[in-house]
Amino acid sequence: MFLALLIALIAVFVVAYLLGASRARALSGGDPARLHSLPSYHGSYVAIAAALPAFLLLIVWSIAAPIIADRMVLGQFTDAIAGMTQPEAEAFLRDARAIAFGGIVGFTDATKEAAAEFYSGIRTTTNTILILIMAALALGGGYLATRSQTAEKRTRQVVERVMMIVLIACSVVAILTTIGIVLSLIFESIRFFQKVPFTEFLFGLQWSPQTALRADQVGSAGAFGAVPLFVGTLLITTIAIAVAAPIGLLSAIYLSDYAGKRFRAAAKPVLEVLAGIPTVVYGFFAALTVAPFFRRSGEAVGLTVSSESALAAGIVMGIMIIPFVSSLSDDVINAVPQTLRDGSAGLGATKSETIRKVILPAALPGIVSALILAISRAIGETMIVVMAAGLAANLTINPLEAVTTVTVQIVTLLIGDQEFDSAKTLAAFALGLVLFGVTLVLNFIALRVVQRYREQYD
Repeated sequence: MFLALLIALIAVFVVAYLLGASRARALSGGDPARLHSLPSYHGSYVAIAAALPAFLLLIVWSIAAPIIADRMVLGQFTDAIAGMTQPEAEAFLRDARAIAFGGIVGFTDATKEAAAEFYSGIRTTTNTILILIMAALALGGGYLATRSQTAEKRTRQVVERVMMIVLIACSVVAILTTIGIVLSLIFESIRFFQKVPFTEFLFGLQWSPQTALRADQVGSAGAFGAVPLFVGTLLITTIAIAVAAPIGLLSAIYLSDYAGKRFRAAAKPVLEVLAGIPTVVYGFFAALTVAPFFRRSGEAVGLTVSSESALAAGIVMGIMIIPFVSSLSDDVINAVPQTLRDGSAGLGATKSETIRKVILPAALPGIVSALILAISRAIGETMIVVMAAGLAANLTINPLEAVTTVTVQIVTLLIGDQEFDSAKTLAAFALGLVLFGVTLVLNFIALRVVQRYREQYD
């Protein structure tokens, strides 16, 4: 429903734009100089007046309608829900919504069926009301904007002011989203550290968040030492960067300064295709091809290689992030002014000397940014690690053994129905906070490196 209405609004926007621009050209009498603003601004003015109020209503309605529907159902079926706990009441509403909207539930009864029918009636009524109000807003706004069009109308200022408000709103949303993510991580992490000491989490050497059902069982309190996760993440990321950095950078240098135009036109898209391959495909490749190859090769020389190893995951991850290094570095190297190359050649430097002493120093800020982006991508990868390195939290720096990473454990901890008041589930937020901190430090280091070298280079 939301998508259909959104498409309809886009159609209204286009039609209103064409009508507004056409009326502006008619008002000009064939002489655009008579208009204060260009016909495109007049078209945008009418389109905004017709589509924006209806779009805002659609957004507010999409947020408020489910909440209102739930409250109406709770009020209608008060007697049936009176004896339920909060989780049971939420499950009742969830099942009723699923039945009403074509979903699948574990079991149903007469009360759920009645609630589902009530949901369907509410949805039909509210959708009808929404469509009528949106149509009225679109027609009314477009009509009033069209009536107000004159040759002297300052539609450019109106359109630019609206666009400025939209840009500010988007910026505010991005900022508030970031603040919300950080605050949620901090608050949930504080709850976790109230249950598990900070020093145990940050310096503990055992990770076993699965708590036992009975107090007399082994490991009933769980073990939340995250050092094995940090070491595993660092190990796999190091292997990945050791593969991606030299290959990506050298390929970027070759494509930008040595390769012919025809070869570059064919090779650059092939490299960039690697970035579009789904990570699950890389995971299958690592688990079914690379890992068995390393295991057989290790057995041939007398080494014990695990069927799930950090080496297999790291190498495949390095192949995956090569485009992040090569493509960005190639763009940065090509952005170095040709005058620097010509000046170096005029002083008698060879092409290799020019690359090493002129081009790479000039492109270093962009190359560092590309490497930091690749590192962040490697740290955040999950699927390849799950399929090729496993879930075992082993404290080892041996790349031939199975390890796990922070992101894999976050996914593992949050799979299925969880109680967000247990240390096991809250540990995911603590791990997320650490990951956020590491990424922040990496970006700070990259910024300092870029600033320091840029000052030296300038």
